[in-house]
Amino acid sequence: MANDPICGMYVEEKGAAITSDKDGRKYYFCSASCKLQFDKPELEMRILRRALIVAWPVTIIILLLTYLIKTEYNDYIMLVLASVVQFYAGQRFYAGIIDAVKHRSANMDTLIAIGTTAAWGYSAIVTLFPLLFLSGGVFFDTSAMIVSLILTGTYMQRITEAKASNAVSALVALQPKTAHLVEGNGIKDIPIEQVSETDILLVRPGERIPTDSVIIEGESSIYESAVTGESMPITKKEGDSVIGGTVNSSGSLKVKVVRVGGNTVLAQIIKIVKDASSSKVPVQRLADKISSYFVPAVVAIGIAAAVSWYFMGGIGLNSAVLIFVSVLIVACPCALGIATPAALLVASGKAAENGILIKNGESLQVASKVNAIVVDKTGTLTKGKPEVTDIISLSEYDAMNVLEFAAIAEMSSEHPIGKAIVGRAVQEKMNIYIPNKFGYRQGFGITAFDKNGSEITVGNRELFGADVSDDVEQQISKLESEGKTTLIIGVEGSAIGLIALSDTLKKDSKKAIGAFQKDGIEVWLVTGDNARVAESVGRQLGIANVISQAKPEQKMEKVVELQKSGKIVAMIGDGINDAPALTKADLGIAIGAGTEVALQAGGIILMKNSMYDAYVTLELSRRTMAKIRQNLFWAFGYNAVLIPIAAGALIPVFTIGIYGVLPMLAAFAMAFSSVTVVSNSLLLSRFKAH
Repeated sequence: MANDPICGMYVEEKGAAITSDKDGRKYYFCSASCKLQFDKPELEMRILRRALIVAWPVTIIILLLTYLIKTEYNDYIMLVLASVVQFYAGQRFYAGIIDAVKHRSANMDTLIAIGTTAAWGYSAIVTLFPLLFLSGGVFFDTSAMIVSLILTGTYMQRITEAKASNAVSALVALQPKTAHLVEGNGIKDIPIEQVSETDILLVRPGERIPTDSVIIEGESSIYESAVTGESMPITKKEGDSVIGGTVNSSGSLKVKVVRVGGNTVLAQIIKIVKDASSSKVPVQRLADKISSYFVPAVVAIGIAAAVSWYFMGGIGLNSAVLIFVSVLIVACPCALGIATPAALLVASGKAAENGILIKNGESLQVASKVNAIVVDKTGTLTKGKPEVTDIISLSEYDAMNVLEFAAIAEMSSEHPIGKAIVGRAVQEKMNIYIPNKFGYRQGFGITAFDKNGSEITVGNRELFGADVSDDVEQQISKLESEGKTTLIIGVEGSAIGLIALSDTLKKDSKKAIGAFQKDGIEVWLVTGDNARVAESVGRQLGIANVISQAKPEQKMEKVVELQKSGKIVAMIGDGINDAPALTKADLGIAIGAGTEVALQAGGIILMKNSMYDAYVTLELSRRTMAKIRQNLFWAFGYNAVLIPIAAGALIPVFTIGIYGVLPMLAAFAMAFSSVTVVSNSLLLSRFKAH
């Protein structure tokens, strides 16, 4: 079973003809009007406005004829006028009930169409065949008012939903419509849809980058705030990647296109936000189950109430009709259906504004319950951009030889430490090259072969084992006591030197850890680095639980251990060696600047590379789940209270006369309930992390 993304009603996927394919995903709808709202919201709004322009003036005339203007032809005039409202303004409800019959299902239109038709039909028979019902009494005002009120409520709901989806619309608007294609010595403006990979584009100052590209000429400051949430401009130069939709603030750039269409970062962000807003959270399962049986149950309750009061309560047939109409109109499965999607839409949009991507609703619900966090060090708590601080020779090779060997071995490495060593070699203007062979031993280091066939080894003391002398061990210990990561460089199995690197903490790491601990969340630092460096970082951040020299499987084992103790565990990391733990954790939070593997493994992605955003994510998730629970409570409570009232619970107190206004009040309440749910969800747009 699928849910209609517009009204939230259950739709049987098997044999469902009303579908729409969008962004590589198939959506199912209970009616053509819901599909129209999904595919062409502007057109649906125009149709709604036209219906309202007709419905309300005609309804007002009917009300005047009912209560103020009395002529012998009133009923006939109202029959004509009410028919206009019923079958022109209310035609969407009949189209919906036809769709429901075709697919052997029931939707909200079923209740409205049956209820209003019962009121209009009874009144029409009384008007045309007065001898059939001697008690008389027509309800044209009731049927017309119900249609007008429900259309008004739908229109208001569409407006509030549009506000809720503003974040997604803003992301879509970031995509430029045209690009400046470089052709020889000339420039040609082309639609963005015609841009292909490897095209060369010109981006002038003040313009948005058309699509994901690499700078091949020029230097500029790029504002990425709309995509990543990072407020400060980032300097980009030749060889740097730029994201489509970001703003080139100063210099003129020539870029080479690397991704287009649905493969771009911006397209992926939009897809993640949309998918999250239409995904499920476990807390909604009860609501979904109830919704699938809701419409038939409401019709049965309406019939049972009307028949019971007619035969056992001694009321007239006209009052029994009004009871039936009131029950059908007051019931609102829409509020149940949109309780979760409305909150998820606003929350995922708000998160995207802050550079946080929530992949699905389940990740968000889990995030609200997290009480233990396992966090990596390099690139997560630290900037992930270590710098070479010490180069020590242990043999006949001098320091520059040691650096050269290490840089050649690290040329094929994607690890931040490897990049730092290569960067230092480039800075020293060394002639380095890609090695003939390259091997990575997780948790230990790397081996490679230079062009002369010599084996180069770069790694920790465990990689070299007993070959590390006491003198070398003392030098390593001294460097590590200073908080530096130290690597041993070996050629043909013999240590020839040491390279020490230092990585600084991110400015918000301490703030983030403090916030987690203040909320009672247990924090574990689990890193592949050595004990001295790990403990030094732990002391600086106030983390008492520190595990060092952890291999990828050991990080995962720690996650499992915490889960077995009853903890809901989040893993925060950015590297390849974090992927197993990210996948195993109840919630994987991937730092956006990390590897593609980490991004795929994480249920939540932090685009800004900010550790504090992990705390913001947990706080936003708690607020969102609170809104979802409030919405579901309102939707359940609304029906639990008002359906019995519509079925006659107040007759002993107010007599049957209450049904003179109750059907119209029911229509107002039904429309109000959906607007309330969406409006309550919109309050999430005010969220600000403290």
